[in-house]
Amino acid sequence: MTALEGVKVICVGQFYFAPYCTMLMARLGADVIKVEAPQGDPYRRLPTVDDDGYPIQFRFLNSGKRNIRLDLTQPAGADILRDLVRGADVLVQNLSPGAMDRFGLGYDELSTINPRLIMASGTGFGSFGPYAGESAMDLTIQARSAIMSTTGFADGAPVRTGPSIVDFVAGTHMVAGVLAALYQRTHTGRGQHVEVALQDAVVPSLTSNIAGLLSKNTADFERTGNRHGAMAVAPYNAYRTADGWVALLCPTEAHWQRLRGVMNDPAADDPRFATMPGRCEHMDDLDDVVERWTLTRTKKDLTQLLGDLKIPCAPVVTLPELLEDPHIRERGVLRTVTDEQGSFMTLGSPLFLSDSPMVEPTRPGGLGEHTDQVLTDELGLSAEDIAELRGAGAI
Repeated sequence: MTALEGVKVICVGQFYFAPYCTMLMARLGADVIKVEAPQGDPYRRLPTVDDDGYPIQFRFLNSGKRNIRLDLTQPAGADILRDLVRGADVLVQNLSPGAMDRFGLGYDELSTINPRLIMASGTGFGSFGPYAGESAMDLTIQARSAIMSTTGFADGAPVRTGPSIVDFVAGTHMVAGVLAALYQRTHTGRGQHVEVALQDAVVPSLTSNIAGLLSKNTADFERTGNRHGAMAVAPYNAYRTADGWVALLCPTEAHWQRLRGVMNDPAADDPRFATMPGRCEHMDDLDDVVERWTLTRTKKDLTQLLGDLKIPCAPVVTLPELLEDPHIRERGVLRTVTDEQGSFMTLGSPLFLSDSPMVEPTRPGGLGEHTDQVLTDELGLSAEDIAELRGAGAI
């Protein structure tokens, strides 16, 4: 059986945060119903589409879910969600702060309908604190959380991370919170409210950067480029090769001694490089020595050679190279699915359980595609009932 077989999940969310959380739950076997507003998830309307004209981001995050179209601003629409909650285990939402309460669908009300319900709310800053209630997106959280000020090079502007790291880190935290609440419910019989804030989820990733600030009592090294966040390890950088770049680091003295030996460059024997503090103090000169050597080899050769020596090293791959990477293909985190309509790429799952198979993703539905099916199967509504709701604009 799958890990979450029989678990019913409602996703009232858009963009990446809640959809990624519930995508992971779907891959673990949960039955996920995605509730969309009449206009649909904004990511249905992005210009990044595949050969079939389908929005790629939406497909990645929402394949394997059932899609219903519901207007929660209409009393009848809110009533439908309340009825769905009666038979649900989990509701995950990341609407704008306070939206669910305005619809009369906050945790206090929903938990009276279903005391076993676990409701997970994702926001930018949580339900308390000076910033509570402020709207947030991945970019603005990166700005507010010092992610941008610690990304890039010292002589350049602050830079956002390439991937939308905040949304996905927070989505993973939310999965952990929901699974913990499901486990506790087996003992108490009660659900609870799980809260994950984007800023809370990403701040721990700054551990090295904060350590550097506290130990040096200065923010002079706030943006360290490809170097260690606390400027406390050297060599630690991206180095040019004959055909690209490699990321290389020596976190211990033993690593450095092995690298020094294979470089066979007298300059590496400089007494200034004899200790980690010395190498950090003179890292500009150290990087020159290392890169002079890496430039004589290809990134493939370096990765093989240093890997054999157990020195941490990896090629800096491009996005096209990533999509062709045999390890990525075999692990299936990016999956090409073939069905009667053709083939498409979507996300697999980074979660592997030895006794719980992953549910293979299926093609995501169109806006409201499963509305009639869900209302019939889950709530027992008749065709006449559904037609009446559609006429009233609730669905």
